[in-house]
Amino acid sequence: MPHPQLNVHRHDRTTRALITLAGEIDFTTAPLVRAALAACLRDGIRTADVDLTAVTFCDASGLSTFLKASQLATDAGTVLRLHYPPPTLARIIEITGSGFLLHELHAVRPPSRRLPAAAGGAP
Repeated sequence: MPHPQLNVHRHDRTTRALITLAGEIDFTTAPLVRAALAACLRDGIRTADVDLTAVTFCDASGLSTFLKASQLATDAGTVLRLHYPPPTLARIIEITGSGFLLHELHAVRPPSRRLPAAAGGAP
């Protein structure tokens, strides 16, 4: 069975960082997320935005990683905000009372950009 894959990209702009995650966040890939967020704190980033648009799966270890990172960020005076979580993660965040992780303007994924079938897009 192949291991889940997660791509982590970071783009800095002065004291802000955009971390884009693509793939699955689980027990085996959560350390990649943890390392990326910890690097932001070490590098003096004041706001870390995490784009979850391309995340296809996130389990409890991923949520735990975000919760721990949020506490560390708060302690360091840094803001950690999640954007566009997959529906299952958004629901878990809601159920667990962890909504403070979400950036309120980007709490849901943007609509799909597929063209309707009649316009030549996939059905």
